[in-house]
Amino acid sequence: MDNIIIIVATVLISLVIGVILGIAFRKKIAESKIGSAEAESKRLIDLAKIEAENMKKEEILKAKEEIMKVRADLDQEIKERRGEIQKQETRIIQKEENLEKRSESFEQKEQQMEQSLKEVELKKEEVENLIQKEMEELQRVAALSQDEAKKILLSEVEKQITTEKAQLIKEFEQKTKEESVNTAKEIVSYAIQKCAADHTSETTVSIVALPNDDMKGRIIGREGRNIKALETLTGIDLIIDDTPEAVIISGFDPLRREVAKIALEKLIDDGRIHPAKIEEMVERAKEELATTIKEEGERAVLETGVHGLNQDLIRLIGKLKYRTSYGQNVLSHSIEVSNLARIMAEELGLDSKRARRAGLLHDIGKALDHDMEGTHVEIGVDILKKYKENPLVINAVEAHHGDVEPQTLEAVLVQAADAISASRPGARRETLEAYIKRLENLEAIADSFEGVEKSFAIQAGREVRLIVKPDKINDDQMTILARDVAKRIEDEMEYPGQIKVNIIRETRVIEYAK
Repeated sequence: MDNIIIIVATVLISLVIGVILGIAFRKKIAESKIGSAEAESKRLIDLAKIEAENMKKEEILKAKEEIMKVRADLDQEIKERRGEIQKQETRIIQKEENLEKRSESFEQKEQQMEQSLKEVELKKEEVENLIQKEMEELQRVAALSQDEAKKILLSEVEKQITTEKAQLIKEFEQKTKEESVNTAKEIVSYAIQKCAADHTSETTVSIVALPNDDMKGRIIGREGRNIKALETLTGIDLIIDDTPEAVIISGFDPLRREVAKIALEKLIDDGRIHPAKIEEMVERAKEELATTIKEEGERAVLETGVHGLNQDLIRLIGKLKYRTSYGQNVLSHSIEVSNLARIMAEELGLDSKRARRAGLLHDIGKALDHDMEGTHVEIGVDILKKYKENPLVINAVEAHHGDVEPQTLEAVLVQAADAISASRPGARRETLEAYIKRLENLEAIADSFEGVEKSFAIQAGREVRLIVKPDKINDDQMTILARDVAKRIEDEMEYPGQIKVNIIRETRVIEYAK
């Protein structure tokens, strides 16, 4: 046991001694490394100092070289500037010499001028003396004093000035007239430019598109009953030819054509086409046309800015959409006249409201001239008086064709605006108006016979269709009536070819099952 302890103690002591020896050995190694590191670092520091010193010397050399270069550049620049300064000094010296020479020249000229002035003064005195001598000689020869001669001269001059004054006044008046004409032209041109309306000439036919060609047979109906019913109710001529998917509605009255067109379009959409349905659709078309006429009248009133018109007058204005005058749409013409009159009135400082109102209403009589006796001016004046329109507006309407003297400048402007709108290129066509007038006369002759309920001129005036009252005209009287109408047409009208007189007598019996 003791031996074990001794052995263990010996081992422990050996280990301790070994550890102490190891530590001492390592310490010596570390000290050796530290010494060598310090020596190395010292060597590196010395090298760095040497390199820094070399770099410092190099930079100093470079700086010196740069300084020398800058100095050389500055010296060169100074030399150049000195050269320029010397050149400028030379120029200045030359200018001073030139100025001195010019100054000497001016002094010489001044001396010459003074000498010339003295000579002029002397000549002036000589001329005055000569004039005085001549005046004395003239007074002696004329036996007149200077004052008397002056009076005679002034009298002659006054006569001459009076003549020239009259001539100047005439020239000024002529120039004023020319300028006033030019000014008026400018105002009219400005008004036309601002109111460049675009109108299309009305025709006597309308076209209705069909969904297919089979619809033509349905429109004609069995034995033509449908087409006859439509033509009888509307007073138009329905042309169904080889034109694909289209039917032509012919008639000189735009209102009748529009009613027929609307009714036919409704029948095509509905699909049921027979005489009873045709009559129903024609009535609907008339109601729709009445609504359209009112809307067109309201549009015209709104477009021209005319306020406070009676509703009946607005409807009559809208009716002008379906009225033409020499191919010119009367509603578009009335709107154009209203705008032209307003613009010219504004340019001249007149009452633009009155001018635009009179312009819009100036052809109102044309909405009823087919239904009433008298010219459209007379009819228009009567209508406006009925609705208690402003007397000055009525005068402008009555004077727009020169029937009466205009009472205001606005009435004169309405005359001018009407002439401008009617006479511009492409506005009117005489042939269409004459054609429509002939058809109207044809219907008027037919309507003048007793027992005729209504008449329609169709086929471009080659046929007149009369619908007679069955209780007043019997079958035998129809033959006599046809001959009388034909004879009257031959005596009173001029027309190409021949006119067919077609009389229709129809009786209806209606009863309701309750």
